[in-house]
Amino acid sequence: MSSAERIVDQRVYGRAVARCRELGIVLPTFSELADPSRIDGEVRAALAGIDPDAPDPRNLFRVHWYNGADRRSLVGVPDHIVLPPALTGVPATIVVALGDRFPMIGAHKVLAAYACLAPRLVSGMFDPIGQRAVWPSTGNYCRGGVAISRILGCRGVAVLPEDMSSERFAWLRQWVADPADVITTPGGESNVREIYDRCRLLADDDRNVILNQFAEYPNHLVHRLCTGGAMERLVEHLRVERPGLAPFAFVATTGSAGTLGAGDHLKRRYGTRIVAAEPLECATMLRNGFGEHNIQGIGDKHIPLIHNVMNTDVVVAVSDRSTDRLDAIFHTEEGLEALRGRPGLEPPLLATMASVGLSGLANVVAAVAVARHFELGPEDVVLTVATDGAAMYSSERAKRVQRDFPQGLREGPVLAVLGQELQEAGHSELLELRHQDRTRIFNLGYFTWVEQQGVSLEAFEARRQLAFWDGLMEQVAGWDELIVEFNAQVRGGGTA
Repeated sequence: MSSAERIVDQRVYGRAVARCRELGIVLPTFSELADPSRIDGEVRAALAGIDPDAPDPRNLFRVHWYNGADRRSLVGVPDHIVLPPALTGVPATIVVALGDRFPMIGAHKVLAAYACLAPRLVSGMFDPIGQRAVWPSTGNYCRGGVAISRILGCRGVAVLPEDMSSERFAWLRQWVADPADVITTPGGESNVREIYDRCRLLADDDRNVILNQFAEYPNHLVHRLCTGGAMERLVEHLRVERPGLAPFAFVATTGSAGTLGAGDHLKRRYGTRIVAAEPLECATMLRNGFGEHNIQGIGDKHIPLIHNVMNTDVVVAVSDRSTDRLDAIFHTEEGLEALRGRPGLEPPLLATMASVGLSGLANVVAAVAVARHFELGPEDVVLTVATDGAAMYSSERAKRVQRDFPQGLREGPVLAVLGQELQEAGHSELLELRHQDRTRIFNLGYFTWVEQQGVSLEAFEARRQLAFWDGLMEQVAGWDELIVEFNAQVRGGGTA
């Protein structure tokens, strides 16, 4: 089947080509984002003079894991931290890939946003002139969606809870075309259902296209391809000096469950266990629970449609008390000063912890819990990611410091908290999943997706089989074919 035969609407396709030609937009393929060395040399050279935070179409070619710390240069190995036992209290090798190297939003969610919109654009399913891209999120995904929308010359609408950090809203106000394109819903991090309800109303207008990260399979696929590949590159890089290293687990907080797709790649490649982390205060997978929490970046009270539950091996619950207190330590000058000079906690390490935001800290705590529970040694690798850095949460930090460190961030309290949350933490909130546990968690999704969101029972049930998820990967090559053809139309002056 040719690319042209997979175009859904030729009229819409022609309008998309015309808009991209007008704005000088060329789209990266997914294989290029998985391996940026494939990007044309002239394109890579041109990026040197482009601000990574500018709404410049060329920044689409930076939507990958291989940006350096300056967010301008291209590196051969994704930027990462190897956490020392002096910090974690476990001998395992815990590796954190840093998502704040991504362009525009300083978070890896921009990768998912591109993956959800680009296939629609190049197949005539989205009209960048007449339609609006609606991005439901609890923070970073809607920022990524608004950034991608602006670059592609279309309206991007962010839908997020009103209690999210002020930094998120400040960023959005600078990027949206109209203040009305930032829509708030009641509550905070735990209130995902309210986002869905608002999007259902928005969907009544044909001009609105809902790109729901919790249900968009491209979110899963791009992480399986790009994030999974980046994690594999990290493993092989570390093995150059330590050939005996073995990837034991990949850990990611559920959020939309998109990042967990990287675990599917690593499990197939290395047999790595897939670990899903969630807030203890809202332990949905662990206990069918509900509640409120402050680990911003993690949705809850439901099981995302794109979570491959039957391939998940472990669930860990992390308290927002842990992430709040660690955030106060690692992201304040007083907290860092209390750690300076401690054996194994070198200044470069402490400085780089600024790249680990709240959900990244939750991933670190969960990774430590996994290492401790399974009694892992130095040759066992636990891989995880920091979605974003500390910058998105500065406005809320002062009140948490006052609450959790009323006597100030002095050395004694800081070291005590570090011990409680990492070095001496137990693992009682961890569950190794049996088949019946996976089935229970999978079944929880029925109430959200079939009863509330109208997914057919047949489509819902198909997700139990690993073959379903493996089969999805076949779509990626087709998307790349469409992107190549689309770019040719943009450059060549035709509309297919």
